[in-house]
Amino acid sequence: MRTSKAQQAQNHRLLIRTAVDLMTQHGFDGTTMKQIARAADVGDATIYKYFPSKEKLVLAYFEQAVGDALVQMQKTKGLDKFSLQERMQLLVDHLLETLLPDREFVALAHQLLNKTPLALLSGSLPGKALLQAAFAEMLEAAQASNEMPPCGFQGSLSSLMADYVYAVVGFWLRDTSDGFADTTRMTDLSLGVTALALRSGLVDRLLELGGFMLRSQLARLMQPGGGWLDLMQRARQTLQTP
Repeated sequence: MRTSKAQQAQNHRLLIRTAVDLMTQHGFDGTTMKQIARAADVGDATIYKYFPSKEKLVLAYFEQAVGDALVQMQKTKGLDKFSLQERMQLLVDHLLETLLPDREFVALAHQLLNKTPLALLSGSLPGKALLQAAFAEMLEAAQASNEMPPCGFQGSLSSLMADYVYAVVGFWLRDTSDGFADTTRMTDLSLGVTALALRSGLVDRLLELGGFMLRSQLARLMQPGGGWLDLMQRARQTLQTP
């Protein structure tokens, strides 16, 4: 019997959920595709119709989490009245809230992603295309409302902002402060600086000079002790100076 699209979507989510639970309990190496299929009550061969490997299941989890966070964001009342900074913050908040119940698995998966060959990622981090499209839409709305000047590097900027989100997830996974207060402080400060820089046109000029350099230094700066908070504080003071 042919499986409907609705049933396929349900099986897709069920297999991801089952994989998350088993890998959280037994680890990535300690979990097999057969165990996942049996626990999800699908045929041993059926699981491969959805995911060819455990690695693809992990990637699919992040893709799904980003999609779910964006759906929740779009349900926010009065979203069209939000500023660019508020929209960016809302997206980050919803993504971290989506990941929070599975934080132990996310830490395991994050380590795996850092070791995964680029070919397996199809040249991009899971969910990055969704994030990039969402940020591009935010930038277009901000330009249309004259919140920021026209941006000549919108594609590069939205890609860099998507990379920033993954850097935030990494920071959050290392955050041991109560209630992840350090993550909240870091995102509030960095997104505030980003909004100021966008309104001033500074980001556009920086991307013209070296977007690759900005991207390559982002992960290093957001490591513990990497100087990201100090850098953001100095940047905010500079941008707020008349």
